[in-house]
Amino acid sequence: MRVGLCVLLLSVMVMVSFAADASAMQLTRDVKVISSAGARALADACAAWAEKNKLVVAIAILDWGGNLIESHAMEGAPMNAIDTALLKAKSALRWRRPTSETNKMVRSGENLAPTFMNDFPQPGAVPIIVNGQVVGAMGVSSRDGEKCAQAAIDAVFKGQATTSAR
Repeated sequence: MRVGLCVLLLSVMVMVSFAADASAMQLTRDVKVISSAGARALADACAAWAEKNKLVVAIAILDWGGNLIESHAMEGAPMNAIDTALLKAKSALRWRRPTSETNKMVRSGENLAPTFMNDFPQPGAVPIIVNGQVVGAMGVSSRDGEKCAQAAIDAVFKGQATTSAR
């Protein structure tokens, strides 16, 4: 009987200790996400920048979880441009940096992981960071894709978002 009582008391103490630890932990967090209206505004701003610079592009915008929330191909964009924009956006989101940086890492041999992880480390995509939190990524099928994305982010977020955590 005494052993059983000791085991019961020990169990209660462990449960109380665990409950105290759990209450001290942050069990949830607030996550910012780019809205569909924000993504549409980015696509429109990027397309306007591309048109002004005489480019034809396709654009893909992902939320922080990698879900496609906006896609746009300008008239005359080749079919592969849509896939390219999406692949670039996924790579920027995974590595949380512009794909031009990932491209340099791969080309220098510093990090070859993107090549065997089915990423597309080609310049043209950036993560979208608000208050240090990645809220999405934007991929653009063009040699000037990162310039187009940056111009759109600057126009839409008016300095409240960056494309690099550094």
